[in-house]
Amino acid sequence: MLKVCINFETGGGRRGGHFTHFSFTGLPGVEIAALADSNPLAENTFRLTGAKRLYTSFETMMEQERPDIVVLCSRLPGEHVDQIRYALNHRCHVLCEKPFAETLIQADELVELSKQTGYLVQMAHLARFAPTFQTMKRMIEAGEIGNVLTCHMRGKEDTRGGGEDMIVLGTHVMDAAYWMFGQPEQVFSDIRIKGRRLTAADVSVTTEPVGPCGGDEIYSIYRFPNGVNGIFESRHVVDSGDARLGLTVCGTKGILAIRYTGNRELRICRDFPVPEEDHADFQIVPTENDVKIPDAEPIDFDAWRIDPRPYFHHYFVDNNRRAAWNLIQAISGKEPLVAGIDSAVGALEMITGAYQSALQRAVVEFPLKDRRHPLNNS
Repeated sequence: MLKVCINFETGGGRRGGHFTHFSFTGLPGVEIAALADSNPLAENTFRLTGAKRLYTSFETMMEQERPDIVVLCSRLPGEHVDQIRYALNHRCHVLCEKPFAETLIQADELVELSKQTGYLVQMAHLARFAPTFQTMKRMIEAGEIGNVLTCHMRGKEDTRGGGEDMIVLGTHVMDAAYWMFGQPEQVFSDIRIKGRRLTAADVSVTTEPVGPCGGDEIYSIYRFPNGVNGIFESRHVVDSGDARLGLTVCGTKGILAIRYTGNRELRICRDFPVPEEDHADFQIVPTENDVKIPDAEPIDFDAWRIDPRPYFHHYFVDNNRRAAWNLIQAISGKEPLVAGIDSAVGALEMITGAYQSALQRAVVEFPLKDRRHPLNNS
């Protein structure tokens, strides 16, 4: 029986809305021992997860409980570094909300520490667990759209459009592209602020403390293996909602697309490969959940007080559970880790490389030799 603890700090905007705290609830072979939250109103949240004890301090919970796995639910990457380091040094595996870390230097340290200690870190990069994205990957590998030409990645492009969007939401689509096509070979990026080119002094004040970022307009061209071009774009549009966020893959025989809106369906167009997603010939591709968790309790939206009507609630709950189950299987050596931190470095490197390229006004090659972030030199 694996002992699981949860760090779910609901103060200061750190909670997020991805239901990471329910990742292990109802899974076989685990005991949810405790939840830590300094918020005095956290009593209901702690009971809903099935946790037996409530703490007000992450460190106290870890010292008292000595868990096998800890779930880190904060959406702020600056908090992840110390907590992951603490967990690994205390012989504990980790399931962590994204983004991974603020800088590559922090990320490199944690990857090395995980290797040294032998304890695993699974990132909640949920596209890797979602049946729609898994089906997209299989169809690409099977040649359903011919040779892949271009992968279009867009951020949410709301009030955070630009640098903050690239870190918070671009991480999702960049990680998905990295997972499907491999590490990029190079990047050339144009980042602007109010129409002019970004400089090292143009550090943005962000909605949340997500680390160094800048620019309200980003256009980056990545070169992936096998001649695949990747384009990431984010602008400060304000009125876009979720409709823009997603991935469109264009091949010689068709297009596959997933948008983070509605039911987040996978769609295919077997026509001339241009990314016109309102094309009449786009059809929904049926997908199935390939992950069967034996003896898992059914997800109970009512008991967990989650509104089941929005599809994205199902997306978060289902895929966090799949990430948790994969971590359990990886700990026992039955499966490879699907979203480990060694792979999570990929999206962060793509983001850092975009800034390096924009400020140097030059093509930058991967893996990055200079691991520093050019907006804060660390």
